[in-house]
Amino acid sequence: MDERGDIEVDPSVVLSDLHDAADAVVAAFASQRDWGPSGNRSGQYASDVVADRAIHDLLDPLGYGVLSEESGLTPGAGPTVVVDPLDGSTNASRGIPLYSTCLCAVDIEGPWIAVVADLVTGCRYDAVRGWGARRDGVQIKREWAPPLGEALIAISGLPPRNLGWGQFRAFGSAALDLCAVAGGSVDGYVDCSEDAHGVWDYLAASLICEEAGVVVADARGRELCILDPAARRTPVAGAGPALAEVLLEARQGF
Repeated sequence: MDERGDIEVDPSVVLSDLHDAADAVVAAFASQRDWGPSGNRSGQYASDVVADRAIHDLLDPLGYGVLSEESGLTPGAGPTVVVDPLDGSTNASRGIPLYSTCLCAVDIEGPWIAVVADLVTGCRYDAVRGWGARRDGVQIKREWAPPLGEALIAISGLPPRNLGWGQFRAFGSAALDLCAVAGGSVDGYVDCSEDAHGVWDYLAASLICEEAGVVVADARGRELCILDPAARRTPVAGAGPALAEVLLEARQGF
């Protein structure tokens, strides 16, 4: 792992800065009228660019490095923050009320501090490694998971068959899907596409999950925290070790 910065920073300060960056996106979107394509590259929306700019305007002067889906790696003297300025931008462009901003500061040990902001409901998930996870400031912890046949599983992509779950949902924001596992709304998450997600899509939410007691892994057994803009992974999560194991086995079967 590289480009993490070597300046010691108070985690409470970093957490506050990440929330401020999410606030900056909320403020930028207050007057947003163009939710269509940006015209810069395929799959990018004008809203992606606006959100990315708002985050850079907040974090760059503070010395953070930023690895963003929209603008690549901008080195800094401090910790690197992995950013998806607008996760679920297709939802946003279609008026589907489910999209988020995701930020995860990374240190030499991996994911360190994370914020996922639901830009529609205003709900905030955050976590600091070793401190636990919270939803709107209240500690969250998954202490029970149903068997797969009774579980509600969030998915991304189209599975080739029913994987044995009780029910499934496809929401369109990997970060909010994973946070829903941490918060108890769903019991697991399976990426049914092959290597479709960059590190910005899942890293913040995966730390929130892990601090809430949720198991998160790549379907192919690879490291999830990799600061390579070209790398893609296939995350799977379960609300407990047993459910995570059976979901991983099911996903590895195709």
